[in-house]
Amino acid sequence: MTLVRRQVLTGGAGMALTLATGTRAFAQIAAAPPVKITRTKYLAIGYHESGPANGFPVFLLHGFPDDAHAYDGVAPVLAKAGFRAIAVYLRGYGPTRFLDTAAPRTAEQAAIAQDVIDLADALKIGRFALCGFDWGGRAACVTAALNPTRVRAAVLMGGYSIQNTVTPGPVAQPGGVKNLWYQWYFNAPAGVRGLTEDRKALCKFMWHEWSPTWNFSDALYDLTAASFDNPDFVDCVIHSYRHRNLNAPGEPRLVEVEKILAQRPKVDVPTILLHGGDDGAAKPPADVTPVERTQFTKLIARRIVEGSGHFVPHEKPEPVAAAVLEALKATT
Repeated sequence: MTLVRRQVLTGGAGMALTLATGTRAFAQIAAAPPVKITRTKYLAIGYHESGPANGFPVFLLHGFPDDAHAYDGVAPVLAKAGFRAIAVYLRGYGPTRFLDTAAPRTAEQAAIAQDVIDLADALKIGRFALCGFDWGGRAACVTAALNPTRVRAAVLMGGYSIQNTVTPGPVAQPGGVKNLWYQWYFNAPAGVRGLTEDRKALCKFMWHEWSPTWNFSDALYDLTAASFDNPDFVDCVIHSYRHRNLNAPGEPRLVEVEKILAQRPKVDVPTILLHGGDDGAAKPPADVTPVERTQFTKLIARRIVEGSGHFVPHEKPEPVAAAVLEALKATT
């Protein structure tokens, strides 16, 4: 195992990568492929698909508050390299819908990870690679931990993110409480009202706060913010942040899975970790952490993407695409 403790990536011309000329500029203007919809047992899942149908599949998983357009600059690079890039809209976002109108709108970690497996099964995909950040990073982390034989490689932004939703954790330090203000907000009635009535302004504020060096345009934000009009968006977001704080029940079918996840299972899959150097939600340590060293048994590399905040693939698609290609090249 080769472990890179810190490698600064800027996406500049000095990187020895097989990326198309002008990828960064392309990422700002390229339109995503048309949305496809595939039904699983619980959801009609929307996604953008790029690359050859027989290419090795890579699921690209976004976070909150973002959507599948986060990978508009990543997917074309993977497609050009011959891979099948599938940028997924998570439950509660964009065109993805619950099939049962009476089903509770949940978004716990076990659910969004099971959605990945369900989508792979519906598409008749046996083995695949994963790339994710924030919610998508957690979904990828859980999927890889529980289904290592199906995951060829993973690129995870934000490190190990599997949560213990069964027993209370230690008292949070003041700095952590400050950074997690939005979670406490969503655990209060005022947060539900704020997200319901002014979600686009609230989420745009988070983009600015979590990625302070990202000069995104209003047009780019509006393209993604349309996904927040999903009728299940508010319920899924509120459930996600309440469930992880032990303030909302999970789905009965996933209770045993959450118990397994509470034990913090290792990720026994070849993995590259990326951290945004300017992440306003959680400033990354300069070097690999004890948790990263312990929980990722096949860690290929761990890198800081300088000039990027929380939404790494949206901000710096080149190093993300390069990491996916590197992880795939290092595995079979």
